[in-house]
Amino acid sequence: MKEEKTEVELLKEQLFRKNEHFAKALSADETAAADAFCEGYKAFLNAAKTERECAAWIKTAAEENGFAPFDPEKCYQPGDKVYLLHRNKAVILCVIGKNSIGEGVRIVASHIDAPRLDMKPTPLYEQDELAYFKTHYYGGIRKYQWAAIPLSLHGVFVKKDGTTVNVRIGEDAGDPQFVITDLLPHLAKEQSQRTLSDGIRGEELNLLIGSRPFKADKESELVKLNILKLLNEKYGVTEDDFLSAELEAVPAFQVRDIGFDRSLIGGYGHDDRVCSYPAMQALFALEGTPEHTSLAVLTDKEEIGSMGNTGLQSAYLRDFIADLAAMQNVPLRRVLHNSQCLSADVNAGYDPTFPQVHDKLNAAFLNHGAVITKYTGARGKSGTSDANAEFLSKIRAALDEDGVCWQIGEMGKVDEGGGGTVAMFVANMDVEVVDLGVPVLSMHAPFEIVAKYDVYSTFKACLALYKR
Repeated sequence: MKEEKTEVELLKEQLFRKNEHFAKALSADETAAADAFCEGYKAFLNAAKTERECAAWIKTAAEENGFAPFDPEKCYQPGDKVYLLHRNKAVILCVIGKNSIGEGVRIVASHIDAPRLDMKPTPLYEQDELAYFKTHYYGGIRKYQWAAIPLSLHGVFVKKDGTTVNVRIGEDAGDPQFVITDLLPHLAKEQSQRTLSDGIRGEELNLLIGSRPFKADKESELVKLNILKLLNEKYGVTEDDFLSAELEAVPAFQVRDIGFDRSLIGGYGHDDRVCSYPAMQALFALEGTPEHTSLAVLTDKEEIGSMGNTGLQSAYLRDFIADLAAMQNVPLRRVLHNSQCLSADVNAGYDPTFPQVHDKLNAAFLNHGAVITKYTGARGKSGTSDANAEFLSKIRAALDEDGVCWQIGEMGKVDEGGGGTVAMFVANMDVEVVDLGVPVLSMHAPFEIVAKYDVYSTFKACLALYKR
């Protein structure tokens, strides 16, 4: 005979917020759906390791899903699907809705750049019969994590005549790879006295690229000459062409399931492609014509403050919405004022190995679903968009109505540090916005960890916004 619940148990059910493992709320079919969804995500992560590669991958996927290049001179109808490829580094996907654009648009904005090592404008040098590329790190990295791991080289040379030569070395079987060397422990007494953040210094992040000279000769820099000869033979470039090149060193690791139960995904670039992929797939998954015009904005430069003409501090998103507004003869300010946005970005997952940096009551847990982050910033909410209660109420209701598992969290204790997203730049356009995304372990490391359940719940959260 089943015992009746006590008054205390009933009141707790009624009044307490539940924050529990996602699996407790999922059926076997939904668990299978989450795993299947993440197989596609893993393939995306392996195929696209730079912002250029991501943008090209997204463009191809959009065309396969019926999207056509955006033409600002054309008048689009409800249900039309268009995309804007912006300078080969950012993409906007758009489905025209039934309602007047004056009622606002629905936006999910995430970023496709990730921390990495960029080659300096003049990178190639020889030192004591070894050839190197000098690098300049991009975004917030812990420099010591990038030494003594296999790295691949991605990017482009753009020659003076405008010809573009694509580079991708170190990903395919049989490709050479590259590495940043570190000291052996036997000789690292002085280095070991450095602080952790100073263990490997910026000017020590030199990429080892070769050691064989062009030929036995008394001439100097013959290893460098041999490297340039190989590059010239393969890509038709000279040393001058590095001046108009964008070359990036990224981890050569392939994405892997983590754990005996395969519940986690390890790989490079989760921040923030783990939100970009759900954002675009949710737009692809929309059934019929949405009520409001819906956008997936996959942007660049977030890791360095969203500066530059492919980041969201530039005008390209605003200009795109302005073109849509002009087609319906609606003032842009009205469109923006009535618009809603999920700034789809990751948060720090609670790590039981390092609990001291988290406020456990306000931390994001793996497998508890997508995490809403009301504000980011640092310490006294510096440099953030603080979502208002009215908009949070709407998002809560939408997620619960669609059965999305979600949680709410901050990025660590108040005085531990902080971070930023694109939310404040969207908010500066007078758009309602809140951060929502996937909790991550080892964020910004060459190999980050996420939970499959959380990736899938972020997809469902993006879909919930597009549908309203």
